[in-house]
Amino acid sequence: MDITKFVVSGRAQTFGDNAAYRGQLSRRLQKCRRRLGIATKPRGKFQKRDDISPEQIKEKPEYAHVLLLTSERAWAHGMSMRAVHMADAKGITGRNRSHIISRIDKAARTAESLVAALADTDESGATTTDLLEAYAYAGLMRGAANFEKQSWDQCLKNYAVSRAIYSALTTNSSNGETFKDLLSETIDPSIQYAAYQLKTPRTVPVHIIARKAFPSSNTFLVDEINKLDPTVLRQGDQEAKKELAAPEDVPKDITWRGRKVPLEDAAIAQAWGRTQTALSNLGEKLASTSGMLPKEVASSYDDILAASQDAVDATKQAIDELRGENVPQTDPRMQSLQITRTAVNYEMISWRIGRNRVLTGKHDGAPEDYSEVSKRELKKAKEPSGTRDEKPRRKLAKLRERVALYDGALQNVQEAKVLPGIPADEELSEQLDATEKYFTALKSLSIARSHALSENNINALALLHHAQTLAKAAAQVFSANPQPPSNSPLNIQISNDSARLLESLLDREVQRYRALVHLQNTGAGAGESDVHPSVPLIDRLSEYPRGGVVDLENIIHYPPKPTFVPVKPIFLDVAWNYIEYPGRRTKESERNREERDDGAKEAAAPAQQKRGWFGFGRS
Repeated sequence: MDITKFVVSGRAQTFGDNAAYRGQLSRRLQKCRRRLGIATKPRGKFQKRDDISPEQIKEKPEYAHVLLLTSERAWAHGMSMRAVHMADAKGITGRNRSHIISRIDKAARTAESLVAALADTDESGATTTDLLEAYAYAGLMRGAANFEKQSWDQCLKNYAVSRAIYSALTTNSSNGETFKDLLSETIDPSIQYAAYQLKTPRTVPVHIIARKAFPSSNTFLVDEINKLDPTVLRQGDQEAKKELAAPEDVPKDITWRGRKVPLEDAAIAQAWGRTQTALSNLGEKLASTSGMLPKEVASSYDDILAASQDAVDATKQAIDELRGENVPQTDPRMQSLQITRTAVNYEMISWRIGRNRVLTGKHDGAPEDYSEVSKRELKKAKEPSGTRDEKPRRKLAKLRERVALYDGALQNVQEAKVLPGIPADEELSEQLDATEKYFTALKSLSIARSHALSENNINALALLHHAQTLAKAAAQVFSANPQPPSNSPLNIQISNDSARLLESLLDREVQRYRALVHLQNTGAGAGESDVHPSVPLIDRLSEYPRGGVVDLENIIHYPPKPTFVPVKPIFLDVAWNYIEYPGRRTKESERNREERDDGAKEAAAPAQQKRGWFGFGRS
C-alpha cells in the first residue's frame, strides 16, 4: 500500500500550505468515494457510514485510502488553523486551541481505525510492512495530538513508536530516504522538545530517549522490529549499556581562547567527541606511516573534516531551535552556543587549510619542486633511465594547481576572520592577517615562477619582491607566537620555521632575478634585433653599449632634422579660440560667418529712394 509514501507525496504537492492541502484532500476524498460508490448524492441526506472492514480493504485497497485521506484532511485543518493563530498576541488559547486539538485528535482516531482494520492480515490482505507503516502513521498522528495537548509523556511514547518503526524500515525498504526525511524533519525535533519539557538532559541522544520511551508491552511491534533491525530496541545487551554510558564519555565542555563553555546539546557533544577521536587517529596514522604520497595524506583528513562538519551542523541546528523558541541573544544558553559555533567552525576551517597545505607539497610548496606525486611517476622514477627535466607545460600545470590550493586556503582564512567574536580578538586577528600574507606570498611565488618559465623576468622580479615584503611581515608575527609541535598534523597554524624558510628563499630569489633583469637591461641577454642600427648614439645614452663597444660612426642625425619643440600650454589654449582646424566648425564661428554674410548682402543691395512725405506721394 505504501502508506507513508502516499501521505508524504500528498503533503509535498502543496509545499507546506496546509489550507491548500486541505482543499486538495477534500477533492481527492470525494473522487475516491465516488469510485467506491459510497459518496453522498447531491442534495441527499447524510447517513452515518459503517466502519470500513478488513474484507473491504482486501477487495478494494482504495478503502484504506479513504481512511488515510480523512485523517490527513483533519490534520491539515488543524495545522492550517494553528498557522493562522500563531501570530496572536496571547498565543493559541480558548476555543481556537480546543478546535485545533479536536481536529488533530480526529486524525489520530482515524489513523488508529486504519490500524485496527489492517491488524488481521489474513482478512485485510495487508503485509507486515503495511501494518508497521500504519502503526507508525498512527503514532505520528497521536503524537501530534498529544503535542498540542502538552501531554509530553504520551507524546514522547507515540513518537518513539514511529521512530523505532521508521528506523527499522530504513534499511529494509525502498522508501528509506522518505523515512529518513520524516525522522530528521518531524519526529526527532518533536522528541527533543518533549524530552526538554520533561527535564531530560540535553546530552542524552535522541535514539536513547526514544528507546527508553518505547512501550515494550506491544509484543507484536517488538518482535517485528527486532526481525528487521535488532539494534533499534536493544535494552538489555552489553552494547546498549555501553551506549547508555556513552554520554559520560563524550566531552562535557569545549575550550576556546581561554573560555570554557558547557556542551549541553547531545548532538554537538557527540560530534565534537568524534572530532577529537579523529584528530588522535590522524596523528597516530601520520606518525606510524612514512613515505606516504601527498594525496594519501590528504585523504587521511576526511574523517576529521566530516566530524567537524557534523559539529558545525549540530551547533547551527541548536541555535535555530533556540531562536524558534524566541530565546534572546543575552540568554546564557545562546551565548554558550555562539562561542561553540565559533570554536567548531574555526576547527573545521583549520583542517581544511591543513589538507590544502598537504597537497601543495613539502614546506607548503615553497621549494621549486615539480616532481609528480602519482604512483605511476614514482614507479618511473625508480627505473634506471635517469631523471629528466619536466616540460614547461607540465610545470605550468603544477604551478596552476598550487595557485588553486593557495586560493582555497585564502578563502578559508577570510571565512575564519568573519566568525563571531574573532574581529574583537586582536591577537587572533593579527595571526590570521599574517596567515593571509603567508599564503599570498606563496601564491605570488608560484605565479612568479610561471612568468620565469615564460622568460618574463621583469614580471617575475616584481612578484617576488611583493612576496618578499609579505613574507617578512608574516615572519615577524609568527616568531612571537607559540609554535605548534613538530610532529602534529598540518592545520591553520603556521610554524616559525616555515615562515623563516619562505623568507630566506624569497631573499635569494629576489637577488637572483635582480641580477637576471640587470643583465637583460644592460644588453647581455638582449637579442641582436632589440635596437635598430639606424638609431643614433644621442638617442641611446641611457643604454649600456652592447659588449662595451661604442659605435662612433652613428653619433647624431646629420643634417639635423626639424623637430617639434614643446611650448607652454597656455599659448595653445589661447590659440585654440582663433584657429579653425579642418573638419572643426564651432557654433560661434558659424554665427560670425552668418553675420558677415548678412552684412555683405545688406551692403550689396541698392538703397531705395524715399518718395514724398513719409514715403508717400510722387518722387
